Amino acid sequence: MFNLFGSKSKLGIDIGTASIKVVELENNNNRFALKNYGLFEMKSDKNTPAGEQSILKLPDSEIIWGIKEVLKKSKISGREVIASIPAFSTFATVIKMPYLSEDELAKAIPFEARKYVPIPLEEVVLDWSIIGVVGEGARPTVEIFLAAVPKDETARYQSIMAGAGLNLKALELENSALIRALLGNDLAPTAIVNIGGRSTSIVVVSKGYERLSHNYEVGGFEITKSISRSLNISLDKADDLKKCLGMKQADENIINEAMSTLIDMMAFETKKTISSFENSQNEKVARILLVGGMVNMPNFLNYFKQKLGQEVFAGNAFARIVYPQGLAPAIGELASTFAVAAGLAMRDI
Repeated sequence: MFNLFGSKSKLGIDIGTASIKVVELENNNNRFALKNYGLFEMKSDKNTPAGEQSILKLPDSEIIWGIKEVLKKSKISGREVIASIPAFSTFATVIKMPYLSEDELAKAIPFEARKYVPIPLEEVVLDWSIIGVVGEGARPTVEIFLAAVPKDETARYQSIMAGAGLNLKALELENSALIRALLGNDLAPTAIVNIGGRSTSIVVVSKGYERLSHNYEVGGFEITKSISRSLNISLDKADDLKKCLGMKQADENIINEAMSTLIDMMAFETKKTISSFENSQNEKVARILLVGGMVNMPNFLNYFKQKLGQEVFAGNAFARIVYPQGLAPAIGELASTFAVAAGLAMRDI
């Protein structure tokens, strides 16, 4: 068994739709220390529909090549890996059941899970954990976090990691890694908005567990594409303008209009997801955290905050990670971009 507090480092690998992100952590006096990180980005293709452009849709051999490239170029030495399964490939929910012993729950949960998991249980790897007990007296109930991952997905990831010469120690839900990296032991209700290259994931967390999630099929690439179309320029030039100008409120910001409609929709979907949680659980979301490359864009955070009408913060996935002082000027950008990978590498086994 790999020892988190031994001398070895551990990798978190986040294979997203637009990039492969790797974070290498080791233990330093019982604190996580950043040893290395690397990024492999997929080139945008204007001739291919945005929905079809995804690293996860590439042949396994090309994904393996991408992982090997990022490990080689970043000189990452670790081989023990935790990898993430994207939210759209998994199923997760919180269910309530009568208060039973763990042995009785283990027998009852597969029968209960059939009501919630949308594919046959024989085709998934099912996992669960007890969140807590609700109510008192003669008929208390237990809250259970239930997760299911298709077996063919788990087999694919095992094959990819083996092909890249890596030792896969565990697969984890993407949202679970985000929760670990951003919240730690903080149990307050929190909304996490993860803006990826091809989609945006909105997850509401309470007591350390995912309670409600929503995937919205617009990400950074759709915004780049909108700028490209609006100004009749290349995708690369549009991406450069996006990173340089962002949502600055200035006369010379020629991309503002091309971006605002899509970002307004992201904010609308976030507000709708939060309202759905608050109305169903009678519980207020205490804060909203944003992660993903878009968060580093000029004035994006302020613009998003104005659209939501409440406080929004950039999530800091490196808050509990020691890093070299030379990285301090860039740590905000790294912490947002590598949030999932960092959370994976922080997982105990």
